[in-house]
Formats: sequence, structure tokens, C-alpha cells
Amino acid sequence: MKRLIDAFHNSVRAFRRLAQSEAAFQQELMLLVLAIPFGWFVATSWSGYALLIGAVLVLIMVEVLNTGIEATCDAISREFNIDIQLAKDCGSLAVLISIVLAAGIWLFAIVERLYGAPI
Repeated sequence: MKRLIDAFHNSVRAFRRLAQSEAAFQQELMLLVLAIPFGWFVATSWSGYALLIGAVLVLIMVEVLNTGIEATCDAISREFNIDIQLAKDCGSLAVLISIVLAAGIWLFAIVERLYGAPI
């Protein structure tokens, strides 16, 4: 049980730090705040609502992992290194893929709501 409590405290510390200092994380949190009520009007079912909010949460999760990769790379060296650049670029690509995924899910849900039938 102690491990679970310690893990929770570590997660809260990371959340606070990212919420205070990482612009991308702050923007994605605001997106989540907007998505929660807006998703209620867009979704046509509870599972659709869960999918919409889940897509934003996946985006936030990938951003958190990308920030962890960047912090690790910066701790190793701030000098240019082709392998470190690749690690950071791959993290950035993961964020881009999650943005495309979330945007696609939301777009399909909005079209479904507007035209009344699943695509």
C-alpha cells in the first residue's frame, strides 16, 4: 500500500510541475476542461462521450511521456547529439500522432452529431 501512496504523491508532484511550467501541458489541460462539457453535447452515446474524453486524455498522456523524454535527454546532455535529437523528435512525433488521432475522433463525432447517422 505504501508503494501505491508514494506513486500517487509522485504523480501529483509531476502534475503540479507540468501544470506550472509546461505550456503544451497547460494548453492540453484547457482543452480537456473545454472537452468535458462540449463532448456531452457532441456525443450521441455514453461510449461516444468516453471515446471523446479518452482521446484528449491519451493526448495528455503522450505529452507527459514526451516531456519525460525531453527532461531525460536534457539531463544527459544539452549539447547537440544526433541520438538525443532523434529521441526528442520521436517524442514530438508521438504527440503529433495523438493530436491527429484526437482531432479525427472529434471530427467524426461532430459529423455524426450534425448529420444524425454514424459514418
